[in-house]
Amino acid sequence: MSLFAVFGLAVQLCLAQNPPKVALDTNESLFAVLAAINNCGYDSGLNISGPIRAQIRAEVANAAAASDAAKDVSGTLCQYFSEHQQTDPSHTLAQYVSLALYLGPPPEFALKVKDADLPPDASAVEGILPMLQKFYDEAGLGVIWQRHREAYAVLTERYHQPLSKMLFDTEIYLKLPSAGYLGHAFTVYLDPMGDPGETNARNYGSDYYVVISPGTGSALKMEQIRHTYLHYLLDPMALKYPTAMERLKPLLASVKNAPMDEGFKTDASLLATECLIRAVEARTVGSKKAPESERQVAVGESVRQGFVLTPYFYEALVKLEKSPQGMRTAYGDMVTTIDVRKEQRIAAQVQFAKKADPELLHLSRPVSGKLLVTAEQRLSAGDPAAAQKLAQEALDQHSEDAGRALFILAQVATVNRDMQGARSYFEKALGVAQEPKVVAWSHIYLGRIFDLQEDREAALGHYRAALTASASLPEAKAAAQRGLDQPYAPPSHSQ
Repeated sequence: MSLFAVFGLAVQLCLAQNPPKVALDTNESLFAVLAAINNCGYDSGLNISGPIRAQIRAEVANAAAASDAAKDVSGTLCQYFSEHQQTDPSHTLAQYVSLALYLGPPPEFALKVKDADLPPDASAVEGILPMLQKFYDEAGLGVIWQRHREAYAVLTERYHQPLSKMLFDTEIYLKLPSAGYLGHAFTVYLDPMGDPGETNARNYGSDYYVVISPGTGSALKMEQIRHTYLHYLLDPMALKYPTAMERLKPLLASVKNAPMDEGFKTDASLLATECLIRAVEARTVGSKKAPESERQVAVGESVRQGFVLTPYFYEALVKLEKSPQGMRTAYGDMVTTIDVRKEQRIAAQVQFAKKADPELLHLSRPVSGKLLVTAEQRLSAGDPAAAQKLAQEALDQHSEDAGRALFILAQVATVNRDMQGARSYFEKALGVAQEPKVVAWSHIYLGRIFDLQEDREAALGHYRAALTASASLPEAKAAAQRGLDQPYAPPSHSQ
């Protein structure tokens, strides 16, 4: 009996004794949210959706027009939806999926966490909940859900076997039974009311979710599901080796110009795990008889996007395949024996691509100021264009402190010698900022701008306001006092 066959038997025994928290399911709260936004004009992917989506849309539309109360709440809800639409329909869908995954069952739709613990994209549309509660009642969404429960059950049954095979094959390859992940959950939700062309994956704490909308005759997107499942299996391992991940931090400087998501450029653990996952995907691409050249194409593409450790992990996996060890045992040596300097030298020779594949899995736990922290770092490093892009992204997504984002945009305008733009952004920052540092320095910079424009009275007003706001900020307080003492004259280096 082969090594893989022996391990397969061990996995089956382990799964029988400790069934893992892996599920293929449907969710009424997700259905209600998607049905509501469909009623308000969300029609992305409608032409490739199954007939059940059009049928439910028609039933909801009829119910929404059946009474004055239903019409009123439908109109209010749809106005909210219209005001919170994103330019990219995939982003519109994503924010409502994020919110739905944090909701308890209807009709209450109670949040499972505190408002402050919602991921940024869910927070941006949380205001829809009171309207959703009323719409659920007035339009009879519960009745419509029950009417289509059997059709939803048929969907899950259709995809149960291929999903089970993928999960099992992945565990066999890594020699790593998921049953060992007590306290973790991996759930695939199917709902035909979304765009079949989109897959939304989320990691909330120790739980992982994939939301997919099957279309007409479309196969389940097993590659996307497997990518998230690999995160589910491998993310916890990285957390067990903080020292090894700390050693990899110098590599972050090597990928600062790569096109991949900014999160990978600021977190060595995220970068290493994604590289390992992409190496697994390259090793298992296509059939077992796929030529090595095909696998190397996948590795090369991964490297050009910035995932520079993919070749290292690829070779490590070749050794693991021939070893009796499983991934859990081999992982420690795999990450602690990386020659960081060697990998830095290799990375320095990489010609990065202009674009990267969007990362499927959103680490949707709230990360305070992630985009803006990176924007500040890029501005300090002399890269105002990148800083501007990140700050504008945070502002557009309503995901972080708007005052701080506007302050960074004002600083970028200052670097670019755009005095009018800088003044506009500093003034906008003052309109929403609550952070004392942002308030104080916005007033100081505005005072300096007015001094340069020879409007001393307006400048003094801003310096006085800065003095008041900077009680706990010695540097800002000193700068404000200097502005009060004499008009600003720019030196060769200004604050």
